[in-house]
Amino acid sequence: MATMDDVARIAGVSVSTVSHVLNGTRKVNPATRANVEAAIDKIGYRRNVVARSLAAGKTHTIGLSISAFTNPYFGGLVHAVEQRLSAAGFVLILGDSHDEPESETKVVDSLLDRQVDGLILAPAAGSERVTIPNILASNTPLVLLDRALDIDCDYVGTENYTSAYDLTAHLLDRGHSRVAVVRGLVGISSTTERFDGYAAALADRGIALDPVLVLEGNSSVEAAETEVRRLMAGPDRPTALVSMNNSMTIGSLKAARSLSLSIPEDLAFACYDDFEWSELFEPRLTASAQDVRTIGCTAVELLLERIEGYDGPPRKIAVPTTFHHRNSCGCDH
Repeated sequence: MATMDDVARIAGVSVSTVSHVLNGTRKVNPATRANVEAAIDKIGYRRNVVARSLAAGKTHTIGLSISAFTNPYFGGLVHAVEQRLSAAGFVLILGDSHDEPESETKVVDSLLDRQVDGLILAPAAGSERVTIPNILASNTPLVLLDRALDIDCDYVGTENYTSAYDLTAHLLDRGHSRVAVVRGLVGISSTTERFDGYAAALADRGIALDPVLVLEGNSSVEAAETEVRRLMAGPDRPTALVSMNNSMTIGSLKAARSLSLSIPEDLAFACYDDFEWSELFEPRLTASAQDVRTIGCTAVELLLERIEGYDGPPRKIAVPTTFHHRNSCGCDH
């Protein structure tokens, strides 16, 4: 492997001059710089960025532990985070927790072993028992993404409660008294907040919460499809359904198709999260869209401030959603 000594020997300069050319730490005569760059190209020298970063006390890497990369929402978040970090001169290292505490612990430990400058975490259920204490003990700057925990830590997510309330209220106010809900993975804050919004919309209209209409979608396509098919194949099916994330929306629509149900004629439908291609559905999906770019970029901004030394109180930011009124709910749009 080529070294800086090799570059210096071929260019006929000192090692310190090579270092100045590579790192921009001192002005170098243009002709000398050209000789050094030619020597670098000739022998294929590559800087040891890791060694240099560790010597400086920073690696310019950020770790992101998140679940379900296949969910379009999380894919969009990763894209937004990576773009903002790249613009700031940082490299993103990804790990998929699979929404399992054991997998999350392995991912986070691996990221900490790599001396990342900061962590962004979409915590799995139970994260506060194992993963979070490990992070806090390492003194690594941390921002929670999408899912809040009851700890002193920066957090950026979505305004879940009001958005879910509005989706449910829209269906109720169209005359549907039996509105089912496909809720997400139990034990995470976003699931709780969205379900609370659903329940509050019912209560405000004097409608009792019916456990039969609460479907455990577990934030997955498969579970949502199974649950919706089971309910809609029975004798006491609802007239409307609200799905609380993208993956469960796909599962819900697959179930409706398998039963030859027409939306919205047989089942009015609204969903949390939006797809880039929602306008291509028939019917077009009524949805609450999360501002993925703002969420991801804001999380990066908070983390970079912590890395630069900000030690103020935790910031908790809930980004509003946008209601896209289309025609899967039965409205003429």
